[in-house]
Amino acid sequence: MLNPQMLKQIKQMQEDIKRIQTQINESTFYGQAGGSVVKVSVKGTKEVLSINIKKEEVDFSDIEMVQDLIVAALNDAFKKVDKELEESLGSVTKGMNMPGLF
Repeated sequence: MLNPQMLKQIKQMQEDIKRIQTQINESTFYGQAGGSVVKVSVKGTKEVLSINIKKEEVDFSDIEMVQDLIVAALNDAFKKVDKELEESLGSVTKGMNMPGLF
């Protein structure tokens, strides 16, 4: 049976997790590829906000290369979202295994 102190800690942890998730969802993360030839910005929800391509440094006749750079830049940004979420929630859960959170 859980004691009142444990219930209080669990409630506080839930509030902290909600706060962190909200902060991350509202944050903007940046990714890049090809030495910053392609830059992207995404929300913490992984919604793409923008894609910027340095036109002067890209051969648009090689569309596959352009597509690959965009994918790589997006993956870079998404990894940053995941890392921030994992690190932030990890500080709250203090290493507890919380299935479904990550």
